[in-house]
Amino acid sequence: MQYKLPSDLKIAESDMVGSVLEILSVSNISRISSYLLFEGLRIMPVVIRLSKTLTDNKISNYLIWPDAGATALAKRDNPSLNERIYSISDAIKSNKLLEDELLIAIAPQPYDYKEFEELCEVHKGKILMFNGKLEDPAVGIGSVARERRRIFISSWQNSYYLQPLSTGALMHKYPSNWELYKNSQNLYSFVAEYANKPDSEKIFEAIN
Repeated sequence: MQYKLPSDLKIAESDMVGSVLEILSVSNISRISSYLLFEGLRIMPVVIRLSKTLTDNKISNYLIWPDAGATALAKRDNPSLNERIYSISDAIKSNKLLEDELLIAIAPQPYDYKEFEELCEVHKGKILMFNGKLEDPAVGIGSVARERRRIFISSWQNSYYLQPLSTGALMHKYPSNWELYKNSQNLYSFVAEYANKPDSEKIFEAIN
């Protein structure tokens, strides 16, 4: 196996789409996550391109934005997709979205958790969460709410993950293992692979 990071965002997007298409073909996986964690990344063009590529592959989809403001902006900039752009709250209320079509949820945050969880419970089809961040340190340790959130977060199967680190990069492409790379003088070299996403302690030990 050849261990290699994508050289630019275009290749990373292509890799992500390939992984998403592959995992969508698995019938028993309904909650899917993908991450491109680049600082300053403009999310909207990425998800619009992803949506159009999936549509070209005969995978009908809706784009679900966290709030009304982001939804209005997405509709303004993409008028041809207006019928397929919703906020989380409007998606919950829409009977149309209770069909078996794919939902692409864009960057839900901890404060969106309750509504997003509700959407996931009522939707009958698959959901792809892009750059979501659902952990909330403010939820009390050992509380019922924290345990419920932990179970919900663990229910997502990652399809693609790429994150630059201060000393390297972390990548995952379904169905391969997670790969850790070390950066030395702007050259990335493979360090280790893991069956599951490594925590910060494992990353520190492997790179150092």
